[in-house]
Amino acid sequence: MLVYVLVLVGSIVGICLMALCRLLLKQQAIRRFVRSMKQRLHAVNSGTGQISEKIIERCSSGHLRAADVQQIRGFVCSAQKALARQKTEDAERYFIQALTVSTHAYEARAELAKLYLTTGRTSKAEAMYRELILDRPEISFFANLGLACYQQGKFTEACAAYKEAYEQDPKNPMRAASLGRSYMAAGLMSEAAEYLEKASCGCARDTELLRLLAECYVHVGDRAHAQEVYRRVNKLEPYDEDIKERMLALAGA
Repeated sequence: MLVYVLVLVGSIVGICLMALCRLLLKQQAIRRFVRSMKQRLHAVNSGTGQISEKIIERCSSGHLRAADVQQIRGFVCSAQKALARQKTEDAERYFIQALTVSTHAYEARAELAKLYLTTGRTSKAEAMYRELILDRPEISFFANLGLACYQQGKFTEACAAYKEAYEQDPKNPMRAASLGRSYMAAGLMSEAAEYLEKASCGCARDTELLRLLAECYVHVGDRAHAQEVYRRVNKLEPYDEDIKERMLALAGA
């Protein structure tokens, strides 16, 4: 009887130790992930906008255990449900839990970066998009990186990111418009005019974009093109007195 009691006690102790080890490993993984994020944010906030990281190899579902894949999907699904209820803190927690299972969980990484961008945490979004681009240089990642930099006033970095997005998708007028606005914010008016002109070909009725284009032409001293653009705006908004005054000022200059 004593032997059975000892075996039972030993089994219980063994199970408790295994559970404790798993808990400690999970906590260690969470701390390691949070610490790595802090290091990346420090690199971004240092002013250089450069992050020194090794290129991460893609990790497909085939490289993970089936249980891990299922666990990641569960966390991502829970995060998406939390977002649908506008519970962003819960969503962030679920995405991070997915990344503790595998730091290469692509969907969780992309969704977490998007969450940071849409909730105004642009420095975190910038750090994550820079890392994602090292793994998968996709158009949307460059575009979102450009937006994150633009919102922080990092216009030179925004231009570089938007330029990559434009070069991958040159037929999309919104890529040219974003790049043109970034060049304008950076004070590069000639470059801004070039891309805003391209954007206007696909957004011919966007008067806000046309106004920016006209301002660029005025700034570089190209009055003829400025007048032409203002005439295009005037046709779309014939009752705008400000546009009429600008046209008269250019004609009399």
